Amino acid sequence: MSETLVVNEIYLSLQGESTFAGLPCVFVRLTACDLRCSYCDTAYAFTEGKKLELETVLTEVKKLAKPFTGKQAATSGMLPLVELTGGEPLLQKNSLALMKQLCDDGFTVLVETSGAHDISKVDPRVRRIMDLKCPSSGEVEKNRFENVSHLKATDEVKFVIGALEDYEWAKEQIAKYGLEKICPLLFSWVQPLAPEQQNKSLKRVPAGLTPILRCELAEKIIADALPVRFQAQLHKIIWPPEQRGV
Repeated sequence: MSETLVVNEIYLSLQGESTFAGLPCVFVRLTACDLRCSYCDTAYAFTEGKKLELETVLTEVKKLAKPFTGKQAATSGMLPLVELTGGEPLLQKNSLALMKQLCDDGFTVLVETSGAHDISKVDPRVRRIMDLKCPSSGEVEKNRFENVSHLKATDEVKFVIGALEDYEWAKEQIAKYGLEKICPLLFSWVQPLAPEQQNKSLKRVPAGLTPILRCELAEKIIADALPVRFQAQLHKIIWPPEQRGV
């Protein structure tokens, strides 16, 4: 039987987050997630999708990447990037085979993962962008801290911050694990969900947390001299926050 993946969407856009923000990227959004973070803006990927053979996915990625052929970026290597996202890509074991083949084909490959699953089996050439879920997500207990020992300098750790308690928790994890010595760290502010993005399956923000404004987060990073990158979600600045395929 051919290897398959359940895919929500495949599209070409600009990378909106991470240290690769702003670069052209082909996104392969896989279906299904076992978390229900309070701020999730892609709940449509929990169940929507269709089964595709890996070869079909690879063909579509190469088709979207074709206009870039021969236009190599001097400092960024082969463009566009390719990112597996979700949902949770690591829920589908064949995502590992897809990432390996994309690397073999010369792409710079990124994977966005919740950090609730083992990242050690991902091809070492892949740039792993791993969340550590903060308290306001409602899923902090799902963090798999065993993953920290597998992180490399080419990986990135992301904290999505919507409350003062998230910020303090993130600081504690950075200090506890010496994360700044391992790889780049990302602090991403929680942008309120548009009505179209609301989903009743999402966890509620735990009671008693203190909301933090975007500017407050930026100012606290500066005041505390944290070795982190504040990131805005560029795709939500360029296009409506609820727009898909961007």
